[in-house]
Amino acid sequence: MNWQPGISRQVLERRAQFLASIRQFFKERDILEVETPLLSHSTNPHPFVPSLIAEYQPHPDVPPTACYLQTSPEFAMKRLLAMGSGSIYQLCKAFRNDFCGKLHNPEFTMLEWYHVGYDHHQLMDEVDAFLKCMLHVPPAERVSYQALFQQHLNTDPLTVETAELKKIIEQQGIEVAIADSELDKDGWLNLAMSHLIEPKLGKTRPVFVYDYPASQAALAKISSHDARLAERFEVYYQGIELGNGFHELSNENEQRKRFKQQLKERERQELPIVPLDENFLKALEHGLPDCAGIAIGIDRLLMIALKKWNIRDVMGFDFDRS
Repeated sequence: MNWQPGISRQVLERRAQFLASIRQFFKERDILEVETPLLSHSTNPHPFVPSLIAEYQPHPDVPPTACYLQTSPEFAMKRLLAMGSGSIYQLCKAFRNDFCGKLHNPEFTMLEWYHVGYDHHQLMDEVDAFLKCMLHVPPAERVSYQALFQQHLNTDPLTVETAELKKIIEQQGIEVAIADSELDKDGWLNLAMSHLIEPKLGKTRPVFVYDYPASQAALAKISSHDARLAERFEVYYQGIELGNGFHELSNENEQRKRFKQQLKERERQELPIVPLDENFLKALEHGLPDCAGIAIGIDRLLMIALKKWNIRDVMGFDFDRS
């Protein structure tokens, strides 16, 4: 056992200054800071966003009820947007029932913000300004998901067959575990992205990858120009994924349909079935203003700012010390 924190007083001070600078960025843009619950009756049903489950027992005579530590404040923040909050942001803890690693800790700090009246391209402009402010980097590059695969793997991700995609990955020397051998096309695309493309992204300046396949964006609007695409983007710097953004889906019926598809996939993978967030869906039914939003991992951002190469080097207490 080691009672001591994993970072020095100097890093602790830099972290505090970093958070203060983030708040100043949004204050200058008149974007309101909000707070939402970390513990909820429901959670994100995405099969690859694993939730941490807790129990709440309101009275000794009442059986405990399962509840969930939030993987993101997204659903509650959208309820605020539907109420009329205007553009908002939040700095909070988020939780994923995932492995620990250089870039992963089950508890981490997330920045999430939503700008009313923006689409995903306008939000990329704002995220670009944010990264220049926080990391003092050059303006970001922008490339479509389709062009990225054509550039790095000489294949079109929108038309390639699953068998051909699997062959391309194996030819690149990626060993595929038995558990991965039955992946669907999106699974193989994600494998190619994470192993063959991501490490090469944003070496000298940030890069926005936009217009992901529609099947990979359960919370984003479908492109009005190409129904195969969703209005989603991710931002990378020095081979690290920093954030995931959407032009937000506002149609309740479509969102419910996508959630049910995710529940079917959870069932196929023999994962626990989680309750849908009916409060969130009711908020969409009431009316979500046209907006774009993004979630950014602050610990990863601070790693880059301080030239650290393990997430535990910017956390007072990573999971092993918690």
